[in-house]
Amino acid sequence: MTIAQALIAFAAAATLLSITPGVDTALVLRTAAAGGARRAVSAALGIGLGCLSWGAAVSLGLGALLAASPLAFTMLKWVGAAYLFWLGVRLIAKPRGDMAAAAGPVDGKDVRGALIRGFLSNILNPKVGIFYVTFLPQFVPEGMDVAGFSFLLACIHVVLGMAWFTMLIAATVPLGRLLARPQVIRALDRVTGGVFIVFGIRLALARPH
Repeated sequence: MTIAQALIAFAAAATLLSITPGVDTALVLRTAAAGGARRAVSAALGIGLGCLSWGAAVSLGLGALLAASPLAFTMLKWVGAAYLFWLGVRLIAKPRGDMAAAAGPVDGKDVRGALIRGFLSNILNPKVGIFYVTFLPQFVPEGMDVAGFSFLLACIHVVLGMAWFTMLIAATVPLGRLLARPQVIRALDRVTGGVFIVFGIRLALARPH
């Protein structure tokens, strides 16, 4: 896989994952509805900072780990493949009927409070780290620096997420109602589940660079 192919494939997968309703989407929508656009943008920035923090931590640790031990690569590969496959089957078999309610109340009084809320909602969620560990290695072309390219992918994911949040904030009412529809959430969950299964299989077949 060339660098261009890796970036295009990752951008497509990350876009799909970004628009799937979840805790981050719920937080931005609820902040926009209850606190206005400025607070919603601040919450989105906080979420992005959380993703970048996870991306940096995972990229540095992942690069060192994979470079030092083929056994570690194999173990991580099988654990990651099993996790992605399990998550994909779960999303297909039991898609959600409503948007995640874990976003918490929107009770901050200022922009900084919204920023902190967004950051904490992301950095305190270990699933983000697990996602990066299992997902990013599949898009690192052979011969590339694992740590550096993984962090680049994490940055692309954040940029795509911010673009999506900007659209959400600009059209809070119509998009919020659309994404809150049970049939839309179930369809997106099932498509995302299929993506997880495909990449779980790809990860199981991957070899050390």
